[in-house]
Amino acid sequence: MARCLSFTGSADWLYRNFFSYSGLRSVTTDLEDGTVMHCWAPKTVKPAKPNLLLVHGFGANAMWQYGDLLRHFMPRFNIYVPDLLFFGDSTTKRPERTEAFQAQCVMRLMERYGVQKLSLVGISYGGFVGYSMAAQFPQAVEKVVLCCTGVCLEEKDMRDGLFQVADLDEAASILMPQTPDKLRELMKFAFVKPVKVVPSCFLSDYIDVFCTDHIKQKKELIQAILKDRQISNIPKIRQSTLIIWGEQDRIFPVELGHRLQTHIGEKTRLVVIKNAGHAVNIEKPKEFSRELKSFLQSSSVSYSSQPQQPKYRLFSVT
Repeated sequence: MARCLSFTGSADWLYRNFFSYSGLRSVTTDLEDGTVMHCWAPKTVKPAKPNLLLVHGFGANAMWQYGDLLRHFMPRFNIYVPDLLFFGDSTTKRPERTEAFQAQCVMRLMERYGVQKLSLVGISYGGFVGYSMAAQFPQAVEKVVLCCTGVCLEEKDMRDGLFQVADLDEAASILMPQTPDKLRELMKFAFVKPVKVVPSCFLSDYIDVFCTDHIKQKKELIQAILKDRQISNIPKIRQSTLIIWGEQDRIFPVELGHRLQTHIGEKTRLVVIKNAGHAVNIEKPKEFSRELKSFLQSSSVSYSSQPQQPKYRLFSVT
């Protein structure tokens, strides 16, 4: 009976209908190497429009993270919203778990759609993938938006206490919650002001729908991010880049945003949004979409030539 009355399943159904109503279609593509990827792609591609790729992070699925943005960008862009491997309906039989492999699969998918140039937005884990796409395919990727993504973290940061978790096992148990208490803990990490009273039956329903598949593979994705990671080994991207961060991010502290800006250099800008945590796109959707529109829809972007002094704006939201 719980499955028949699933609130989460009903919400997901509404998202699917909204995406379809907005002009996107659900497409599953076999990349012919044991890899299958699902993507929301335009029903009708307008050649005069630029292409925009929206790359999700850990969580429900791409629809839940980007649903609010469609109305802002559908009129101006051909939008593509893929499920990364082991999320939604995307899977692979291959053993690779790095963000570089995820990036290669997404680019192969875009090539199947005939997309030669694109700009992208990557949230959290999606930022790792988006950054790797920009580094590996500089001729294809134009503008880059990275949101609350720890691209410039290092393996030693875990030992040095930068994060509020003791080790990768604890991080995985929070990012892939299997009990209502763990999901509540994730909400506390992701939001500055999480909903305080949520019945356990709703949380269990969410877990049943979104958190019980590909647990082993998703843990391997987390491990692959951190293993032997050093800033000196991270390539620098050359695209115009906007970095957006929640000032009170407890998953990837804002220090990592400053690191990322310094690492990329003069062609980047860091925006820190006050009273927001890791889920800044959900907590502050107006500020988030405003910054994206200003950056992605502008024909040119001006940046400081002094990257050694990270600059950022603080929004005071009343």
